[in-house]
Amino acid sequence: MTTTEWAGAAAIVDGPGGYTGVEATPEWADEVRRLARARNATVLAHNYQLPAIQDVADHVGDSLALSRIAAEAEEGTIIFCGVHFMAETAKILSPDKTVLIPDERAGCSLADSIDADQLREWKAEHPDALVVSYVNTTAEVKGLTDICCTSSNAVDVVASIDPDREVLFLPDQFLGAHVKRVTGRENIHIWAGECHVHAGINGDELTAKAKAHPDADLFVHPECGCATSALYLAGEGFVPDDKVKILSTGGMIDAARATGAKQVLVATEIGMLHQLRKAAPGIDFQAVNDRASCPYMKMITPAALLRCLQEGKDEVHVAPDVAERARLSVQRMISIGNPGSGE
Repeated sequence: MTTTEWAGAAAIVDGPGGYTGVEATPEWADEVRRLARARNATVLAHNYQLPAIQDVADHVGDSLALSRIAAEAEEGTIIFCGVHFMAETAKILSPDKTVLIPDERAGCSLADSIDADQLREWKAEHPDALVVSYVNTTAEVKGLTDICCTSSNAVDVVASIDPDREVLFLPDQFLGAHVKRVTGRENIHIWAGECHVHAGINGDELTAKAKAHPDADLFVHPECGCATSALYLAGEGFVPDDKVKILSTGGMIDAARATGAKQVLVATEIGMLHQLRKAAPGIDFQAVNDRASCPYMKMITPAALLRCLQEGKDEVHVAPDVAERARLSVQRMISIGNPGSGE
């Protein structure tokens, strides 16, 4: 069966959890690559995507890193396999390109934890404050932001601001707490948002895993509810300081290649394990919580990606004036240095 015949035989079904009906076979991968070439498209996949989606993509990484790759790509169409705010960021940095997301319903509980109207009200309560927004926010929120940040450079961004200036940090309360702890800054106000998946990775689970595997390194994403517990374990001597690493997903890849540990406990969304195992195949990577799977990320199914390439859906649009303001907040972050490799 040729790839064209196979594609015609695929029965894509729109179900309650997203598009189904297509298996990630070698024929599917060939057809995805053929259609991408025909559309002059490059396929980008976030680290939390299904392994099959990561493996068929041209580039895999963090949201900001992928958006910067999108801006530099020769192709005129970007297929962003991730959640909606990520595709928006790619559009912000690539306004003249067509950006498609395989399922526009793939949202984000963290990005949804603050909208533009809520931010306007918060800014009105603190008129002299500077707004620092994590890249995990909508385009409209970025457009009301002074400086964006990633989890890998949030401390540097906040530290670059006049110490006498109030800071509004949003939307993630755990990343904000990490920044406040490291910088020692008291005049930082933190929005009470969270990623429901990362927040669900709790300190009790981390403590139990760490005690059961005393020789393992701990890789903890700062969005996790257990980040403070990880530092407590180190501070109390339960785990050596050098084994606890608070890292962005991009930082986890670098640390995996550098560590001498034989086992690593990973506190982040479980899709990350696929890239870590590819980066360091000799290490035993284990999830702190093997149920930490983002349902929105997993909406980008093989069927959704095939549909996207076959039909040119779903296109992501950002109003030009919003994109212009949002682009400035991202560029200010990059100008500070150490833009990191995503969230």
